[in-house]
Amino acid sequence: MKHLIFFLLFSSLSFSQVKLLSWNVENLGSSKSEENIEFIANTVKSYDIVALQEIVAGDGGAQAVAQLAEELNRKGSKWDYAISDPTSSSAYKTERYAFLWKTAKVKKIGDAWLEKKYHLQIDREPFYCTFQYQNKQVTIANFHAITKSKQPETEIKYFKFLPTQYPKLNLVFAGDFNCPQSHTVFIPLQKMGYKCVFQNQKTSLKKECVNNNCLASEFDNIWYNSKTISVSNAKALYFYESFSTLQEAREISDHIPISVELNFL
Repeated sequence: MKHLIFFLLFSSLSFSQVKLLSWNVENLGSSKSEENIEFIANTVKSYDIVALQEIVAGDGGAQAVAQLAEELNRKGSKWDYAISDPTSSSAYKTERYAFLWKTAKVKKIGDAWLEKKYHLQIDREPFYCTFQYQNKQVTIANFHAITKSKQPETEIKYFKFLPTQYPKLNLVFAGDFNCPQSHTVFIPLQKMGYKCVFQNQKTSLKKECVNNNCLASEFDNIWYNSKTISVSNAKALYFYESFSTLQEAREISDHIPISVELNFL
């Protein structure tokens, strides 16, 4: 009887769950072979929403995303995708972002958009897309910061204004911050109730493995509002272990994908 009561109480809680993956795919464009695209598709196919960073602005970036979507559509589920315009960076390298999602699991609400207000302060401004699962909505802010040497915290400090700028949106920040979660620049977000999915998780690849240690820096992460979302089953995907050498793996990317299940409260 106690077990039955527990089950009924647990099942009455309205948790909605979506599998999110974020990946800096390093210069996704014409330089990626068909085999590279197929490998990426096989890596991400079990997720519901995929946020990609570092899509080449020209030179086949948009075509590579379309090719990836076609490959995913051959693997048993129907996928759709959205690609950003090139970011407005003038002082640094302009890029695109992309979202891909399973249409049977989530629905895109409205148009995806690049951040407008802080595009002058942030070289590669975030790319937002709102998704609905059952009766819950989440807006993913897809982001790729400037490199560590250029002080990405000078961009990330503006993230504390975004929840107020979009008060009706359930924001999740995902991407390559080029900055560890322990940096003080994230404290304002933490005070608002935002939490990071990963702590002390290195996500960028070294040039060479040293004593089987192939990861370099804690750059990629996912930040969520703990008042509206709980997370489970967080994973870092060590895709490079599928290759004989790190050099071969780096033809796919110099970052590993990260993933989490979002539970909407």
